[in-house]
Amino acid sequence: MIKAAVVGVNHIGRVHCQTYRENKDVEFVAICDLDQALADSVAKEFGVHAYTDVELMIEKEEIDVVSIATGGVENGSHHFEPAMLALKAGKDVLVEKPISNRLDEARKLVDLAKQQNVRLGCDLNHRFVPTAYKAKEWIQEGALGALLFINMKLTIGNPNESSPWLHLRALHPHSIDVMRYFCGDVKRVQAFMTKAPGRTVWSTASINLEFASGAVGHLMGSYDMSNHHPIEYCEVAGNKGRFVIDNVYEQVTLYPHHTPELKVIRNAILTGMGEFNDTLKNRINFFVQQIKEKVMPENIEGSGQDALAAQEVIEAAIRSHEEGGAVIEVGQKLQEH
Repeated sequence: MIKAAVVGVNHIGRVHCQTYRENKDVEFVAICDLDQALADSVAKEFGVHAYTDVELMIEKEEIDVVSIATGGVENGSHHFEPAMLALKAGKDVLVEKPISNRLDEARKLVDLAKQQNVRLGCDLNHRFVPTAYKAKEWIQEGALGALLFINMKLTIGNPNESSPWLHLRALHPHSIDVMRYFCGDVKRVQAFMTKAPGRTVWSTASINLEFASGAVGHLMGSYDMSNHHPIEYCEVAGNKGRFVIDNVYEQVTLYPHHTPELKVIRNAILTGMGEFNDTLKNRINFFVQQIKEKVMPENIEGSGQDALAAQEVIEAAIRSHEEGGAVIEVGQKLQEH
């Protein structure tokens, strides 16, 4: 049995708790939260031990994997310290996105995981759905031919005004990761952003991307839309065909260029997923399965390295906006910034 613990047990952390409890390959043993009352309440609900100190929890409990579901500035500033402690202790770690809201911290986490030879995954759950698996299969089978472009849209309603870059750093690790999952590494970025009336954050962004493969892409993101309608759209096209994914997991459609016939696969046929939280459960269970199968750390899907790559694209987009829409190379110039 894989013994699991969760650090940070508010909404997302509770999904981690529930998923571990329901997984037949996992023994859920402990939770940790700085809020003693919350820790005690959640621990009682799930029948595990409660802690407010990560180091003490790791010292006292036999643990194989630790989920880091803390929050903080831009939903990521509280991930670094507990994740570092778990990695130093030789534990496999699954961290919520963004891996960190600071590139230097993200790089340190990835480097430490490599040094310790442990698995570091990130909750990039939008790729862990049957629609994405099928679409990736079509790419690998050559149904799209040479990839030419990708159009991505991820929009929700979020009135939070805590940080100018909240929208970019907190939301778009998901969208950038999906784009990289299908099209590979991003080479160059250009971004333009705007603020909805009354807002102080850069709440809507238009981002152009050039991939190392030569494919090009576009991401439209916004915190100024409604949560009552489909939030995500992804279209990938090549010289032999294209596919469209509707609302993360609901439907995927293949449009071959050589025939008017379509391939349409709907959610009910794929898995019957009932709600968006199922994508998070899929991701957690996938990580558990890779641990069970003893997948090498460098081969983890949705890895810390993937999360770092997404953050580097986001930081390039921020830099581009700050420089009036300049084209920014991912990686090298950010290192100099």
